[in-house]
Amino acid sequence: MPAPTELFKGNALVLILSCLARAPMHGYRIAKELEKTSDGYFSIREGTLYPHLHELERQDFIEGYWEVALNGRRRRSYRITEQGRRALAERLAKWKEFQRQVNRVLRTEWQES
Repeated sequence: MPAPTELFKGNALVLILSCLARAPMHGYRIAKELEKTSDGYFSIREGTLYPHLHELERQDFIEGYWEVALNGRRRRSYRITEQGRRALAERLAKWKEFQRQVNRVLRTEWQES
């Protein structure tokens, strides 16, 4: 079952940056990495992914560069910037706190039931 579109949109920045924090990648590889590491939950089409990549590039969180693939074709790849690493760390801290607070509320509900 794929992730609802609105959930991906709200979390695209941290998901894409986390992929690029591991290694530079081209768009197709980012999409496949998200799909693979989430067991198919994040199945993102390139038409959905590339606007997010362009926005991250505009914010200087990633930088794009051209490289030549093994088949001789040029492709656009991306790497995270230092500013992007800081943004990722900040969002991960916020995510962990959000998750902790949601879990507190859910445990309270389970204990009351």
